[in-house]
Amino acid sequence: MSKLSNTLLMLQLLQNGRKYSVKELAEKIEVSQRMIRKYKDELDCAGIFIDTIKGPYGGYVLNRDFNVPYLNLNNSDLDIIEETCKRIDDDEIKRGLIDIKSKITLNLNNKENNRNTILSDDRELNVFNKINNAYKNNLKLKIKYYNLQHGESIRTIYPLGLYLFQNEWWVSAYWEEKDDMRQFHLKRILDCEILDAKFNPDEINIKF
Repeated sequence: MSKLSNTLLMLQLLQNGRKYSVKELAEKIEVSQRMIRKYKDELDCAGIFIDTIKGPYGGYVLNRDFNVPYLNLNNSDLDIIEETCKRIDDDEIKRGLIDIKSKITLNLNNKENNRNTILSDDRELNVFNKINNAYKNNLKLKIKYYNLQHGESIRTIYPLGLYLFQNEWWVSAYWEEKDDMRQFHLKRILDCEILDAKFNPDEINIKF
């Protein structure tokens, strides 16, 4: 199954409220324990926080309800979820994935309303539109970003998604200078420029 399907399957397993060890999750999803930890990090970045219980009887626990944030998923991604549902025999997991698919579809349908009501001014709307354009066309961005510790800096990023967390927009992107994935608060992007340089998102997904 795809990375997206595996992450959603792990999320659905954790939704029943019980504790799973990394080994248990790896065996159920049929991936390595390293990939389970990576899926957890990605869910955390998306605002779906999973608690880690340490010790010999520790594991991962999802101990609160969540709203699926808006990611820049497309119809192909939703098709992957649907195909995954067809291949899973466990009815409880299948119902959960269908529920997640419905929530994501609802968020996609409400995208325009959310964008217009949550972006607070013309500058943010302009930045949002540039990032969205760059994301759709796999173009690199040069941004002026404000960090509370270091002030303003210029960064080159490869936008891989836009999502809402606590009613504010964030950008999931590869940061070229740091060679790492980061989450950028849209409010702190003071300005951005679309560069005439493409990137391959599949290469980044494989790397991270």
